[in-house]
Amino acid sequence: MVLPVLKYGHPMLRQKGARIERVTAEVKALIEDMIETMHAARGIGLAAQQVGRALQLAVVDVREVTDRPSSLELDGEPAEVASFMPVVLINPQIKDIGPCVDGPEGCLSFPEMYADISRAETIEVAAVNASGKPVVFRCGGLLARAIQHEADHLNGILFIDRMSSTVKRGLKPELETLHATTKEELVKSR
Repeated sequence: MVLPVLKYGHPMLRQKGARIERVTAEVKALIEDMIETMHAARGIGLAAQQVGRALQLAVVDVREVTDRPSSLELDGEPAEVASFMPVVLINPQIKDIGPCVDGPEGCLSFPEMYADISRAETIEVAAVNASGKPVVFRCGGLLARAIQHEADHLNGILFIDRMSSTVKRGLKPELETLHATTKEELVKSR
């Protein structure tokens, strides 16, 4: 089921997600809905907060992006990124490995807004997958960027928090409009 994606201004986007202790049928259903929602919105990542759930759960799928490469290592060996997608990350822990680089980012909670954000080029990820099994891998490029973006969401951090003050000032009118629209919709829905 495609879920509504919360927009900037919704308080859920600032909530730190609770750890998931067991992968229950409810969690599995949420994972399926999140993957379907991410694909329907033509996104490459989605965090539980973006669909109204304050949990340590994100999904990522970079297969559709062909102009921004990704790399993946499993057990120290290069692996095919496409065969690993979509990746489900429960309670992810991320360790920066490479230097930080600037790169373009967008966010489903900020429609049509983009900015260059500085993130680690390569990361190591430890998480639990949809089957409740631990996964550890190293990745780079767009996959690393997308995972870092979603991990931020799980901690209530938005990509606007990582923008330079100059870029954020340039987006101020759009951000204020989106924030106000979201607040109005919240009031109407009560």
